[in-house]
Amino acid sequence: MVYEIAVLPVHKQNVEQFRQAFAEVAPLLRRAKGYGGHMLAQGIETPERFNLIVRWQSLEDHTPGFEASEDHRLFMLGLEEYFSEEPTVYHIEGAAFELPFI
Repeated sequence: MVYEIAVLPVHKQNVEQFRQAFAEVAPLLRRAKGYGGHMLAQGIETPERFNLIVRWQSLEDHTPGFEASEDHRLFMLGLEEYFSEEPTVYHIEGAAFELPFI
């Protein structure tokens, strides 16, 4: 399992509009080959910074796969006006989250 972690800095005055824009482009992400789910999380101490965590079957499914696609171009086109600076993206490898024993 590969996880893409994207740190998305958003203009403070556009946080709510960014959330709405993300909801509109999320279907483009969901239909990508190798997509296994995502979470968009807003920072607590820094509410203008979002973390997008996407689970991919392989690194190749994300890059070059999704990143080279028309869907990715449209996905970014729908969000880029809200960014206060260039997003940072990196990948980690690991299993799914463990569930606590109850």
